[in-house]
Amino acid sequence: MQLRKTLFAIALFLSPALAFAHTGHDHSGLMAGVAHPITGLDHLLAMLAVGLWAAQQNGAARWALPLTFVGSMLLGGLLGFAGVEIPLMETGIAGSVLAFGLLVAVAARLPMALSVGLTALFALTHGVAHGLELPDLASPWGYAAGFVAATAALHGLGYVVVRYLPRAAAPLVRIAGAAGAGAGVWLLAS
Repeated sequence: MQLRKTLFAIALFLSPALAFAHTGHDHSGLMAGVAHPITGLDHLLAMLAVGLWAAQQNGAARWALPLTFVGSMLLGGLLGFAGVEIPLMETGIAGSVLAFGLLVAVAARLPMALSVGLTALFALTHGVAHGLELPDLASPWGYAAGFVAATAALHGLGYVVVRYLPRAAAPLVRIAGAAGAGAGVWLLAS
């Protein structure tokens, strides 16, 4: 029992370093851009949650939320390429995991302006982080194409999961949202 507690404590202390994708990509250009959102738990969970949340919406919000995220993230990436930093960037990213997880968990349907504004704000923090982590000697345009494509694919994956699951599985999506929100709390505490 003592060994198990010790191993758990070691894993807990080492895990925050694994949660963030903001260091040392050894690829260049396109592949580094693809890797950034996929290899960071914070980015991965937020981007999947945007797709899940979009699929829970009606009408134009289904496409507006993912497009807003991708566009605002690209704008943030360009700011990051220029060296612009925003205060509390990592907190904003972790907060996005919590917020999007909660929105999925309760299947929230907010007014379109609020949904788009919230999505844009959080996407900007993700984009700046991507941009600031441009690997040395990498093409900024290839890198941007990579993180945009990976983000769109993650949104699409989340969307497809919700739209093609049987209606009886809807509670599983909400549970996944709650789990994502829990991960957001953990990321904020790390």
